[in-house]
Amino acid sequence: MELEDCAFPLLHGINTTSNLSVGYKDCDAAFLVGSKPRGPGMERGDLLKQNGAIFVEQGKALADNASRNVKVLVVGNPANTNCLIAMKNAKSLRPENFNAMTRLDHNRALSQLAAKASCKTTEISHMTIWGNHSSTMYADLHNTTVNGQNALSMVGQEWYEKTFIPTVAKRGAAIIDARGASSAASAANAAIDHMRDWFLGSEEWVSMAVPTDGTQYGVEKDLIYSFPCTVKNGVYSIVQGLRLNEFSQQRMKVTTDELVSERRDVEHML
Repeated sequence: MELEDCAFPLLHGINTTSNLSVGYKDCDAAFLVGSKPRGPGMERGDLLKQNGAIFVEQGKALADNASRNVKVLVVGNPANTNCLIAMKNAKSLRPENFNAMTRLDHNRALSQLAAKASCKTTEISHMTIWGNHSSTMYADLHNTTVNGQNALSMVGQEWYEKTFIPTVAKRGAAIIDARGASSAASAANAAIDHMRDWFLGSEEWVSMAVPTDGTQYGVEKDLIYSFPCTVKNGVYSIVQGLRLNEFSQQRMKVTTDELVSERRDVEHML
């Protein structure tokens, strides 16, 4: 009723169903948000066990019913590995049809940097989130600029390492502590940001967790990993040729190792 009352110009109808075949029939965009959220005291391993089976069925239903060009965004946590499960079970769809959401982390990083640098988020360019949507994610400022000036030189290495990185990485847990539930409005906004840019394009770097083929920045094959991306004509491209110093490589390895461990835990679902 509230969706109808918003009178959105692009909302032409609402169909409510619990039948996956009906829900995904000729679907062009799928937001997979249907997972049990992480509550106080829950570990990621708990979510993997409880939510993994959901995404097996989602993947199969998408493969059987959705458009061959469907764009699937997995939001439900653990998003990267749930995305891998759905992708692997969607045998007739291409891996490139599947993304997981790290745009919320990207937006959080923009907000934290803007507050520190006393600038608008729109004045920040080339923000990057590498890896997993978890506390191991790596929020990278080495290529980020504020009005053309190197962001890291503006804020200093100490604030970057001791405040910025942990604040962005643990922001989700902080919100759970504050409100007793996972992020809601900010997560929905990030999902809209991600899908809009995936459809309409973005010359500005955006963080997208995408399937790996073993050739991207040393990250091994068959993971869903966040990279800086640009998008044109509905196709995302990972930004190439970035120099990664030892600090960045170490941080990226930590989050890669976590994803490999998660994949091992769900091998029976792939």
